[in-house]
Amino acid sequence: MPLGTVRNLGLEVLDAEKISKIHEASLHLLTKSGMKVGGERALKLFKDRGARVDGDMVWITEKMLEEALKTTPSELNLYKRDGSPYLSINKTDHPVFYGTHADQLEILDPFTGQVRPFLRADNKMMCQLASYLENISFVLSVGMSADVRPEVQTQITFLDTLRNFDKVINFSTNDIDSLQQCIDMAAIVAGGKKNLQEKPFIFNYCEPIPPRTHPVESTEKLWISAENRIPVVYMPYSMVGGTAPMSYAASLAQGNAEFLFGLVLTQLVSPGTCIIYGHMPSILDMKTTVGSYGAYEFHLGVAAASDLAAYYKVPFYGTAGCSDAKFLDEQGVAEITMEIMATALSKANLIHDVGVMDHCNSVAPETVVLANDIIEGMKVFARGIPVDDKALAIDLIEKVGAGGAYVTEAHTAKNYRSVFYSSLFSRKMKNPDESEVRGKIRQTITKAMEEHVVPQLDKAVLDELSVWERKFMLDDADNKKAH
Repeated sequence: MPLGTVRNLGLEVLDAEKISKIHEASLHLLTKSGMKVGGERALKLFKDRGARVDGDMVWITEKMLEEALKTTPSELNLYKRDGSPYLSINKTDHPVFYGTHADQLEILDPFTGQVRPFLRADNKMMCQLASYLENISFVLSVGMSADVRPEVQTQITFLDTLRNFDKVINFSTNDIDSLQQCIDMAAIVAGGKKNLQEKPFIFNYCEPIPPRTHPVESTEKLWISAENRIPVVYMPYSMVGGTAPMSYAASLAQGNAEFLFGLVLTQLVSPGTCIIYGHMPSILDMKTTVGSYGAYEFHLGVAAASDLAAYYKVPFYGTAGCSDAKFLDEQGVAEITMEIMATALSKANLIHDVGVMDHCNSVAPETVVLANDIIEGMKVFARGIPVDDKALAIDLIEKVGAGGAYVTEAHTAKNYRSVFYSSLFSRKMKNPDESEVRGKIRQTITKAMEEHVVPQLDKAVLDELSVWERKFMLDDADNKKAH
C-alpha cells in the first residue's frame, strides 16, 4: 500500500483571513449572483429543496451549503482492482498521490521520439508502465483513441483500462449514457455494485464550464455518480483573463463557488457521496491564446485551492507533472519539477496529468518515468528534518571526536538509505561526455514492457467484459451503416 508523499513541511498560500474572504465572496456568488444550470431533474431538485430557481438560473441558500458540508465525507479510501486497500486520504497528514493518463489525443512515442495520434494499442503500454512505476497510483481513462470511433471511445478505452491496469482508475466520459455503462462494467470486476461501492477502485471526473455554468452533462454526471455512490471529482478549469477575472483572488472565489455548487448537488441526490475538490485556475496566455499547463501562476493557484479544500475538509484533486512543451526538453523538465515540488508541499491529495505535454494535447511515457523519479526525490524534501534527541545524536558526535569520520560507524550503515539516490541522474566521479538520462528512461520503459506483468482478471470476468465489447462494436457498426 503506497504511502504517497507524506508532508512534514508545508506551503500555505492562503491564511485564515484570506480563506474567509474567498469563502464570503463564493457565498455571494452562490446566493446572490446565482449559477446557470442545465438538466430538468437538477433544476427540479434544487427548487424542491429550497433554492430559488428562475428559468435556468439557481440561487442556493447558505443553509443548503452548510447542510451539504455536514454530510460530505472528509476521508477517501480507494482500492486496487482486486479489492485490496490502496490509497487512504484524510486531512491529518495530507498525503499526496500521483496519476497519469491511460490515453490521450496524441502520444510522444518513446521509441521514435515523434508525436503521433494515440492508438488503442497504446493504452496497454500506458497502463503497464503506470502499474510498474512505484509513484504512479492511478490512471485517467479519457476515451480518445484515434482508431476508435468517438461514439464508443469512452467505453472501449475504459474496458481496455479495466483489463490492463490493477491500481486505481480515474475516468471521464464523452457523454452521459456512457457513465453508467462504465460503472456497470467496473461492478463486474468488483463482483457486484455493492462491492464496488464499499471498495471503490474507480472515481469519476467531471467539470462545470466557467464562468458559473453547470450544463446538463455536468449535473447528470454528478447525479449518476452520487446515486451510484461512486467518488467524483468536480473540477472547474478556468483561465484568468478568459473564463475567470484577471485577478487570482477572484478566479479562486469563482472556482470555489462552482465546486461548492456541485458539492451541494451531490449531497442533495445522495448524502454521504464523496466529492473531491478539483480546481485548475490557469491563465490565458495573451501571447498565444492558449490555456497554459506550465504557468507558475497556475500551480500557485492549485496550491491555494488545496488550502480551500482543507478548510472545507474534503479531498483535493490537483495538477502537476505536465508541461506546455511539445517534447521533453529543458522547458519540460523545469515546469514538471516546479509543479511536483509545489504539490508536494501543498495540501493536494490526488494529482493528475503526470506526463501530459503540449498543453494537454499529448501524453509522453518518457515524461511519466522522469516524473516518477522526481516524485521520489520530493518525498525526501517534503519529509523535512526531524529534530529530537535521537536525530541529534550527540553521543555519536562525542564518540567520533573532533577530526574523526563517520563512514565506518554503525549509525551510518543503519541510516544511509534515508538519502535519495536517483535511478536516472548521475553523481559519478567522472561524468560521461554525453547525457545518459534519456537512455535510462527508455530502458525503464522497455523493462516495464518486457518484464512487468499486470495481474490478469479472472476468465469469467474477462468473458463478461468481452460481451460488453461486442455490444459496443455492434452498436458502432450499426451507427456506421446508418450514416
